Amino acid sequence: MKKIYNFSAGPAVLPPSVLKRAQTEMLDWHGSGMSVMEMSHRGKEFLSILAKTEADFRTLLNVPNNYKVLFLQGGAIAENVMIPLNLLNGKRADYAITGSWSQRSAKEAKALGNIDVVTNTEPFTHVPDFSNWTLNKDAAYLHICTNETVNGIEFDGLPDAGNVPIVADMSSHILSRPVDVSKYGVIYAGAQKNIGPAGLCLVVVREDLLDQASPLTPGVFHWKEQAENHSMVNTPPTYGIYMAGLVFEWLLEQGGVVAIEQQNIAKAALLYDYIDSTDFYINQVAIKNRSRMNVPFFLKDESFNDAFTAGAEAAGLLQLKGHRSVGGMRASIYNAMPLEGVQALVDYMQAFENSH
Repeated sequence: MKKIYNFSAGPAVLPPSVLKRAQTEMLDWHGSGMSVMEMSHRGKEFLSILAKTEADFRTLLNVPNNYKVLFLQGGAIAENVMIPLNLLNGKRADYAITGSWSQRSAKEAKALGNIDVVTNTEPFTHVPDFSNWTLNKDAAYLHICTNETVNGIEFDGLPDAGNVPIVADMSSHILSRPVDVSKYGVIYAGAQKNIGPAGLCLVVVREDLLDQASPLTPGVFHWKEQAENHSMVNTPPTYGIYMAGLVFEWLLEQGGVVAIEQQNIAKAALLYDYIDSTDFYINQVAIKNRSRMNVPFFLKDESFNDAFTAGAEAAGLLQLKGHRSVGGMRASIYNAMPLEGVQALVDYMQAFENSH
């Protein structure tokens, strides 16, 4: 099989050892005679998987005891609707628009109630100084996206929101670095970037925020009901949870998020240092806000774009085309992307530059 490196922004690369283990356990999980796909979500086999997956996630992110961990469906986009349903309830909320995904989050919330945009940095090249944000001390919550997958922007700190709960979309960099969960009211993340297959969304909710939902909130969207039912108001995405659990075990074997952060720093530095060393490639993001996970870049002469992607694919470097809304290129270098993959990309970029 040809060696390939998958730079897709999501669904994204998974650790080979995780895929091999899933393959081994596909037909018969731990002598149960069943695939995880076939198990009852209320049977003892799956309940043991769910319990360990949650426990390992709590260990990795050091989740405090006064937070619930929910395994929900619909990805982060569905959570964009669940957040105002659970927290807005006639109040106003603050939204920071720092990229394409937070822009979409604000649009979804606006359809359900009153929101105020505290900052809007379009065309999205940086996170503005927090002192310039127009925060409302009476807001129901402040929503941010701490890593913008499309635009390659990552927060380098947090605003002081006072007593207002911070709600953070961490889909594309969760578990890539340590996080002080206690600084947030809600953290949510679609799984298909750094956790596992698409379809699962992890939500970490502080317990005092569980019961503030609008009375119109359906039970399947109500965090309190989901928490009371162990994420089983409806049948949960069982196989996605199982795969997430395997990724969590792999991360623990690597030394946890502290160790994986050092690998991510090295990978990002390798790629950004090369981009900065030449004017053939351009990254437009402010240095302090450059994402370690998603690295967008442009060729100075974009007439070479098709040749660049075709040559990359021939070299086994896949999914480098940028998001359709911004163009250019994008290399997503999540936890499971090895340093060798980033080195292979840099070698190809250098060779392409030399020949063009």
